[in-house]
Amino acid sequence: MTSFFRAEVDAMTGYIPGEQPKSDSKIIKLNSNENPYPPSPKVKNVLQNFDWEWLRRYPDASATEFRNAASDVLSVPADWIIVGNGSDEVLNLVIRACTDASRKVVYPMPTYVLYRTLVEMQPAQTVEIDYPEDYKLPIEELVKVDGAVTFIATPNSPSGHIVPVEDLQQLASRLSGVLVVDEAYCDFASGDALSVVKEFENVISIRTLSKGYSLAGIRLGFGIANPKLLAGLYKIKDSYNIDAIACAIGAAAMRDQNYKNSCAQKVKISRGRLSEDLKKLGFKVWDSQTNFLLVQPPQGNAEYLYLKLKEQGILIRYFKQEGLEDKLRIAVGTDEENKVLIEALSGLVE
Repeated sequence: MTSFFRAEVDAMTGYIPGEQPKSDSKIIKLNSNENPYPPSPKVKNVLQNFDWEWLRRYPDASATEFRNAASDVLSVPADWIIVGNGSDEVLNLVIRACTDASRKVVYPMPTYVLYRTLVEMQPAQTVEIDYPEDYKLPIEELVKVDGAVTFIATPNSPSGHIVPVEDLQQLASRLSGVLVVDEAYCDFASGDALSVVKEFENVISIRTLSKGYSLAGIRLGFGIANPKLLAGLYKIKDSYNIDAIACAIGAAAMRDQNYKNSCAQKVKISRGRLSEDLKKLGFKVWDSQTNFLLVQPPQGNAEYLYLKLKEQGILIRYFKQEGLEDKLRIAVGTDEENKVLIEALSGLVE
């Protein structure tokens, strides 16, 4: 049968997202790193009072309302911000704008596997460098490749570790291409990379409202970078990539920092409790600056536990890939959800 697709598309595996149960399901869902708490009450107020007249019109192509809100909160000029249909769109814009078949994209592994998919779609050359066991950033190896685009997720998924700002500064100063700092989980971390963005023209921080702001359902992310870097991304983004409702909701959520921070604090406290409970069961637990934990079961039987928990209505994430075969990624749920998880695991590892 003749293929309709490019050879690169035929050869791709494609990104596989976490399993999504039906909305009325009683499944405990700890596989996609979603925030266990609802969005800001101000989001509900926006929806209840939204002017439906704006639905027949095209939305603001630049998402100005949201950019202004983010500008105020982050103390960066609005023209340093580009808004995307989820942070994944902004990642894709960077790949499309900066790479081709003759250019390299480099990142340390394991990390967010969508990077590989985006490069294969372009196509461009992929260079994957293994993280050492201590997850210290392999700066020299990354600099040696000197890719057109270098991805660094901090905090990283699935390891949960954060990359020191000093390492990012050193890397940015030695690269000729773009350094993408993927900060999807920065709302749960002890610091961020905004100072690196302000210092170097070749650095872009990419963030999302899916995690810290409990808005995974509306698909809203943004990039922060020098306008010189954003200029090329604006040339290729979809004309109206952010709908009017998402823009209004995102702006309201962004301005309610007190609520976001209080939820993030609850997650961090629960993360600590869950970590200790898992260690008591014999799990190895990596330190995390995110809303999830990377863990290794005492008997290394990760896939078995993943399947058994699924039978009991508990979804966690298992990655069947090199270096992760004996590990699981568990999103931090509410204390009640975490308790059910621990009780289920207690009956499986004893």
